[in-house]
Amino acid sequence: MPSAEETTVDQDRSVVPPTRRDEIAAAGSELIGGPAGRWAWSGSSRLTPVRVVALVAIGMFALGMVQKMPCYDWAWFQGASSQYTHACYSDIPHLFLGRGFADNLVPYFDRLNGDMEYLEYPVLTGVFMEVASWLTPGGSTQFREQMYWMVNAGMLMICAAVVAVCVTRTHRRRPWDALLVALAPAFALTATINWDLLAVALTAASMLMWSRGRSLAFGILLGLATAAKLYPVLLLGPLLLLCWRAGKLREYGTAVLGAAGAWLLVNLPVMVLAPEGWKKFYTFSQERQIDFGSFWLIITQRTGESIEVGTVNNVAMLLMLLACAGIGALALTAPRRPRFAQLAFLVVAAFILTNKVYSPQYVLWLVPLAALARPRWRDFLIWQACEVMYYLGIWMYLAYTTSGDDHKGLPAEGYQLAVALHLLATLYLCALVVRDILMPERDGVRTDGSDDPSGGVLDGAEDVFVLGQTVSASPHETQEAEGPRVKWGTKPSEAP
Repeated sequence: MPSAEETTVDQDRSVVPPTRRDEIAAAGSELIGGPAGRWAWSGSSRLTPVRVVALVAIGMFALGMVQKMPCYDWAWFQGASSQYTHACYSDIPHLFLGRGFADNLVPYFDRLNGDMEYLEYPVLTGVFMEVASWLTPGGSTQFREQMYWMVNAGMLMICAAVVAVCVTRTHRRRPWDALLVALAPAFALTATINWDLLAVALTAASMLMWSRGRSLAFGILLGLATAAKLYPVLLLGPLLLLCWRAGKLREYGTAVLGAAGAWLLVNLPVMVLAPEGWKKFYTFSQERQIDFGSFWLIITQRTGESIEVGTVNNVAMLLMLLACAGIGALALTAPRRPRFAQLAFLVVAAFILTNKVYSPQYVLWLVPLAALARPRWRDFLIWQACEVMYYLGIWMYLAYTTSGDDHKGLPAEGYQLAVALHLLATLYLCALVVRDILMPERDGVRTDGSDDPSGGVLDGAEDVFVLGQTVSASPHETQEAEGPRVKWGTKPSEAP
């Protein structure tokens, strides 16, 4: 029979308490009684990590909805400036009318009135929007717009809970890291601006499946996520390099086939029956001009000169390819194989940073990946503070541009500073992730002896190909100790 001390050690290796390893988490825990002691026991508690994180995520989402109440009550419907001065803008009620949902038009099949001929969103997001319109009750136009936002908010709340639960369960020894997602202020503020949370939830679920070694399920969910938003397909790039380095290309092939099949299953009917409507998302992405949040906007505003959209597309693509080449070199030459979540965060961040638009809701793409890649409260909160300042900055700038001669809000120079701040904060987080890859002893996730908790078949696998290094028989000196997988509704000590 193991001694009490051995049992305690085993429990400590099963679930990593952040209040013992992160000074910011320890300081924050003073609000609820302070850090957990060495002999703390929660075996009888029904508040498992998954349940706590899910409830916190739902609570923060609800606070984000409350923040939108001035717009819900009147500001969406009384001129453009008010919704910006109250920092509560959302695309959802405006597109209910602007994309034909109020008139029962069928997305992609029915032509719209106005400048936008067809719905400019990927097919699965269009299905999400259409289902919400079916659930919207009748009444006056304003009432229907309000209810459409409310129905969408309810559906997106489910997506937020899915994200929180999936992040909690992905790193089985570190379920409390998901509180970074649940408590992220930028996550709550931007959750109902648009429909991005659908793709974020599917991506988080796909990463959970990969962490459990279920390559086909990962591929199917990632294909569905790509059918909702384009960015999830980027995860296949770093995963290829990691599987190449670890000799797991068969599992990677299964994932790619699953992703392609799921994407085609969603897209093919619309692609065949309504090709003009289907391709609108892709043509709109190509034709879209330089927009808010990007470094391109700073350049054009500072120089006073416009840049041809074709030039922007080509240069942005070149910059993205260079960033991917750097990530690829990092993946294949690092002294220890990088974790999947680290490279996933870097490639998505590179896409956003080089893009011609960095909408405020794009932070949703990065929050779950950041929590898995760099679960350190100080750095995460620094980044979130900058994102909150940008969130306020963009609405104050739009208030300035829409308030006429009154010029109420933030002028262009102030907005450029806000853009630069949130770009630099993202780069800061990227730099820390790169440092963790190059200096794996600094990686907080690996300090408990883990290798790659989100890596699935990669976790603990030996390298078979490394650039510039001799592949050793045992590349991971730290042995991976099995811990219980966190499941919904179970206590950590009871998880299988």
